[in-house]
Amino acid sequence: MAVFTGAGVAIVTPFKPNGEVNYSKFAEMIEYQIKNKTDAIIVCGTTGEASTLSHEEHLECIRFCVERVAGRIPVVAGTGSNSTETAIHLSKEAQRHGADALLIVTPYYNKATQKGLLEHFTMIASEVDLPIILYNIPGRTGGVNILPETVVSLCQNVPNIVGVKDATGNISQVAKLMSLADGCVDLYSGNDDQIVPLLSLGGKGVISVLSNVAPTQTHDICESYWNGDVDKSRKIQLDAIELIDALFCEVNPIPVKKALNLMGMEAGPLRRPLTEMEPENAAKLEEAMKNYGIL
Repeated sequence: MAVFTGAGVAIVTPFKPNGEVNYSKFAEMIEYQIKNKTDAIIVCGTTGEASTLSHEEHLECIRFCVERVAGRIPVVAGTGSNSTETAIHLSKEAQRHGADALLIVTPYYNKATQKGLLEHFTMIASEVDLPIILYNIPGRTGGVNILPETVVSLCQNVPNIVGVKDATGNISQVAKLMSLADGCVDLYSGNDDQIVPLLSLGGKGVISVLSNVAPTQTHDICESYWNGDVDKSRKIQLDAIELIDALFCEVNPIPVKKALNLMGMEAGPLRRPLTEMEPENAAKLEEAMKNYGIL
C-alpha cells in the first residue's frame, strides 16, 4: 500500500522576522492544507529550507508537524543528507517523533556512484522501520542521477524502500523506470508541470510546491485523473502552467514563500544564502497569481 496517493505538499518552513521558526504560522499552514484536501504533508524538504535548519530545528519541525497533524493525513519527513550517518540519525529521530514515512534525497556534493547510492540508501533503511521514498533530483545533487535499475533494485531488495519522487524532468527515464518496475515502485512526480504525464505512467501522485498556494487544485488534478475524467485533470494541470512557471522563475522556495506572503499567510523571510525575489520576477509571480485567481 502506498504511503499516500494524490497531492502531498512540500510545505514551507515559516520564519519570524528574526529568522526563528514561526510555529504559530506553521500550525496555520498545516491546518490550511488539511482543510483544502492535501493528501499528505512533506516536512523539512527542499521547500522547507531543511539545508539551513540546525539538526535540532529540523527534528523539532518534524515533531511539531506530526503532533499538529495528529494522524489526519500522512506526514513524510525529509531526512536525507550527503552523510550516511547523519541521514541515519535524522531518520531514526523522525521515526521516534512519529513520522509516517521518510523522503531521502540523493546524496549531494559527494557525487556517489550507483554502488554508493545502493549502499547509502540500504544502510539508512536498515536502521528504521518506516517506508522510504527516494528523492531523485539531479539538478540539486551535482548531476547525480539514481538510474532506473538502481531504483528498482532498491525497491525489490529492501523491504521498506517503496518508491521514488522523480524530479529529473526526464519522461523517457521515468517510462523506462516504470517498465522495469513491474509494480514494485511507487512513483511520485517531483515537478508540478508533469503531474498528469507521470500519472499516465502509473504514478501515485505528486510531492508539490504548487500545493502550498493551490492545494485543492493540485489534489483535484490527481483525483480527476483517477476518477476517469482525464480531460478535467489535464485542464487543471494546463491552467496552472503560468503559475507553476512563476513559482520556479527563481530557485525554490524563493517564489513560493513570496507567494504565500502575498496571500497574507506570513511565511516570513528566507534564510541565507537564499535572498528575496528580484522585483521583475516578483511582479511576474503576482500577475500569475492574479490570473489564476488566488490573489
